[in-house]
Amino acid sequence: MVIDDSNTIRRSAEIFLTQGGHEVILAEDGFDALAKIADHQPDLIFVDIMMPRLDGYQTCALIKKNSRFRSTPVIMLSSKDGLFDRARGRLVGSDEYLTKPFTKDALLAAVQAHTKDKTA
Repeated sequence: MVIDDSNTIRRSAEIFLTQGGHEVILAEDGFDALAKIADHQPDLIFVDIMMPRLDGYQTCALIKKNSRFRSTPVIMLSSKDGLFDRARGRLVGSDEYLTKPFTKDALLAAVQAHTKDKTA
């Protein structure tokens, strides 16, 4: 699943992940994502930090507080690369932090790293 308020980022991630053989669910913001997570139960979630209504930190915290999805890897996406941003991501339970603009290789490597036990 890719959660980002930018249509360009969502589409880029969708293309990269689809080329890597993955099924992709898109969400425009945290509220949209929370509804779709329950329906689709994704194996991995990429979430933008800077979003309206419910930001990436809040979205990640809500996902991790839900016992059904606590073990689902959440990877933060952000154009901010500061130590504080990374630490805050860890505090809410994120599993990794990718800086935008990301590459196809970086996205696919993150998927590989966080889903290898499920695809064995």
